[in-house]
Amino acid sequence: MSPHPALQAVFWDMDGTLVDTEPYWFAAEKNLMARFGVSWSDDEAMELVGNALPDSARALQQAGADLGIREILDTMLASVVSSVQKEIPWRPGAREMLAELYAAGIPCAMVTMSESLLARVIADQLPEGTFRFLVTGEMVANGKPDPEPYLLAAKLMGEELGMPLELDRIVAVEDSLPGVASAKASGAVTVAVPNAVDVPEQPGITRWETLAGRGVADLQALVAERVSASA
Repeated sequence: MSPHPALQAVFWDMDGTLVDTEPYWFAAEKNLMARFGVSWSDDEAMELVGNALPDSARALQQAGADLGIREILDTMLASVVSSVQKEIPWRPGAREMLAELYAAGIPCAMVTMSESLLARVIADQLPEGTFRFLVTGEMVANGKPDPEPYLLAAKLMGEELGMPLELDRIVAVEDSLPGVASAKASGAVTVAVPNAVDVPEQPGITRWETLAGRGVADLQALVAERVSASA
C-alpha cells in the first residue's frame, strides 16, 4: 500500500514524455515517404504527434505511401526501435521522478500509443518494477485522444492493486494535445510537459516546462488540489 494515500498511481506517456523519440518518428516518416517520392515536412510530422499509430499510418497512406496500414506501422516501428537500441534520449527529470515514485511505493504504468515492441525496449532499460504494466496502442480499440487508454490503465491498476481507483487520485503525464485530451477526458489529474509541439494553457490541466526538479510532493499537491476542489 502506498504511504501516500492521496496519490494512488501515476500514468506515463512514452514518446515525447519519457523519451524524446519524436525525432526518430519524424525520420522514420520522412524515409518512408521518400520511398514513394513524397516530401514530408517537420510541420506535417508534428501534426501526427500523440495520435494513435493507425491514424498516423492512414495519414501517411493518404499522402502517398502506397502500402497497407500494417506495413506502414511495421516499417516505422522497425526504424524507431533500431534508433532507440543505439541511443535512448531520456527526457529531463523523467527517470528521477520515476525512481522517487518507486521508492515511495506509488505504482506507475506506461500508457502509450506506440506498440509493445517499442514500449518494451524502453521499459526494459529502467529498473525492474518501475512500471507495473504497459498499456500500448494495440491493446485499445480507440487510441488517444479518446480516453480509452487511460480508462483501461485505471482498470488494470485497480486489478493489480486489488482495490478500486479514483481517477482524480491518478496523475497522467503527457506531452501532446491528443495525449492531454485523452488523459483529461478520462478524469485523471493531467500534467502537460510540452516537447515537440506546444500544449497551451487550458482549464483542467497543469502545464510544466520540464520534469526536472519535480517530484512526488508536486504530484501529491496536484491531487490534493483536485480532491479539495471536488469536495
